[in-house]
Amino acid sequence: MCAGRAAVRGSFRAGPAARDGRPGRAAPRVAAGRRLQGRVRQRRAAAPRFSVPQRDCGRRPLWLGSGRGMGGSGSINAMVYLRGSEADFRAWDVPGWGWSDVVPAYEQLERVLDVRSREPTEFTEACIASAEEVGFHRERDLDRGELLGALGYERMNYRGEQRRSAYVAFVQPHLDRINLVVRTGAHAHRLVLDDRRRVVAVEYEEGGTRRTAKVRREAVLCAGALESPKLLMLSGVGPRDVLRARGVVPAFDLPGVGENLQDHPNVQLFYFGKRAVDCNYPQLYGFHRALPASDLPPDQADTCYVFYPARSSFREATMRMVPALTVPPALYRRTRLPRVVKAGIGMAFRPGFVRRAVERVYGLVVILGKPKSRGTVRLASADPREQALIDPAYFSDPEDMQAMIAGLRLARRIAGAEGLRPWGGPEVLPGAFVRSDAALAAFVRRMAMTTYHYAGTCRMGQVPGSVVDAQLRVRGVENLRVADASIIPEVPVSALNAPSMMIGWRAADLLRAAAAG
Repeated sequence: MCAGRAAVRGSFRAGPAARDGRPGRAAPRVAAGRRLQGRVRQRRAAAPRFSVPQRDCGRRPLWLGSGRGMGGSGSINAMVYLRGSEADFRAWDVPGWGWSDVVPAYEQLERVLDVRSREPTEFTEACIASAEEVGFHRERDLDRGELLGALGYERMNYRGEQRRSAYVAFVQPHLDRINLVVRTGAHAHRLVLDDRRRVVAVEYEEGGTRRTAKVRREAVLCAGALESPKLLMLSGVGPRDVLRARGVVPAFDLPGVGENLQDHPNVQLFYFGKRAVDCNYPQLYGFHRALPASDLPPDQADTCYVFYPARSSFREATMRMVPALTVPPALYRRTRLPRVVKAGIGMAFRPGFVRRAVERVYGLVVILGKPKSRGTVRLASADPREQALIDPAYFSDPEDMQAMIAGLRLARRIAGAEGLRPWGGPEVLPGAFVRSDAALAAFVRRMAMTTYHYAGTCRMGQVPGSVVDAQLRVRGVENLRVADASIIPEVPVSALNAPSMMIGWRAADLLRAAAAG
């Protein structure tokens, strides 16, 4: 996004680096079907990361994958496009980043992205009817800034059956420009700083060879909330004591780098319906306040609810998650065991009766939208190829578990309401016998997973711990900005696909303004 827009301005030379594959291979464009689903479960499309063992999730390491290559996670995600709520941006408390400030950027990028909702189906209308029975209201426009109590059809970034990722919409059309250089199959190692703490080059590896790209004006980090802080720390910018402990010479002590990690953990309830679900995508998003007494603003939702047709990606999600749950992380990265497990899952889904059964399964995903828990990203070593130590610290704040339990109870009320009765069937996960708060908490600890909405590790703002200012400039470094979800001070209640693109859009405007003097 940022590179594509900057290149179009003509006075910039932009050079993003993708981690794997050629541009076409690294950015799958198909919205659904086996081509995309196959890529989602392949290592070349999704980076196989794991968290450190989670104390409040049964001490298990969690799969924390993200998209790799051009378009990043936007090339393999569910294409959900939601701006967030006015309350979300008010909580950022950063001048120039309030709701009225970001809406113009959203509107401009949406004209290029061409976002739209999918057509209603009998099943999705039944879901809305059930949700209305328990207190939700149908919202025709989920992007007008008021989400509390709303349920409606989210917009998605697609055209026909092709996804419109940031890469497809904003970079691919300009690949023939002489001032846009795309390096794929390249792995960024570090930023090279001179004695004045000015970025003079980017060091990267390509084809086994160490190379450098000179920085003449400014460098912009857009590696995401799990990789941008890692690159800063590898470059000597971060918590001084942490850097020294990992053998990195500190260039500038910036303690907030890698702090404030936030994510949206989720848990899924599954039901075996009376007939096949008639849609192929998660089309609906709902927002509720599970804990009315929390200290969030009164107009702020804290949980999200997504109706999930299993036929859309149940097989692929199983292929992604079961190996992550059953194969130890060390063996996952170094052996063929994950492929063996995936092959077995593929065979299990092959019989026709299994496919027909899956078509009748639907789920209700409960997402913790405003977590109180905060995690960290830390260097494991000075080796840029080694994964960082990622600790999302799910449920380390007890209030998060309370919100999830309340959200699960509400989801069950939706599933049992009259509107879904024509579809309704038995709850297969966790099962009707899981009723008490203690039993539901145990279920959450056992089954919680990421929603891939990592944010906050290079926090923007003026408060202690902030890494970038309102212009996205890294404190203590003369010509470096960060433009991705890592700068988000507090994660919005909704998905991060749209906010991340908005940040990239505004970053390009900031670069242009700085160049104009």
